[in-house]
Amino acid sequence: MSPRQFAPVCSGLHTTAKRQRTGTVVLPKSQLTQTCSKIKLLGYPSHPNTVGERLRRRRIDLSLLQREVGQRMGVHCLSVTNWELNRTTPEFRHLPAIISFLGYDPRPTPAFLPERLKWFREGKGWTQKRLARELGVDPTTLARWERSERAPQESHWEIADRALGC
Repeated sequence: MSPRQFAPVCSGLHTTAKRQRTGTVVLPKSQLTQTCSKIKLLGYPSHPNTVGERLRRRRIDLSLLQREVGQRMGVHCLSVTNWELNRTTPEFRHLPAIISFLGYDPRPTPAFLPERLKWFREGKGWTQKRLARELGVDPTTLARWERSERAPQESHWEIADRALGC
């Protein structure tokens, strides 16, 4: 028997006239349904660790091209390519768009105040001057806090905690 004889015949035509089929096997309609998981592309990061891997995973999940992601984030598509391939890391000014695209901040949350201040500021895309204005302190003071050169006074701790959502 040839392989053609085992192939099911499907036709969208419904006629009342009987047609004679010779040498063709027609399989009965099955009541079973088959569910398939979404096919993942080659290079799909199953356990993303870097910002680039998280961007690639989200882009593939949304079935978007790198060009489309770049347009959404206001960057060139080659920037997206370089981030996904971990050739470069995004500048802090792009972090708000990345966080918006991913729906979460992919960076680990630091435990100590100096790192948390910088993490918070970069996540918002703010300069030290802007965060200092929000906290009501001098930009030089904030810079010293971020470098761990100086500890905030008690009153500033409370302001920083409120701003960071602690």
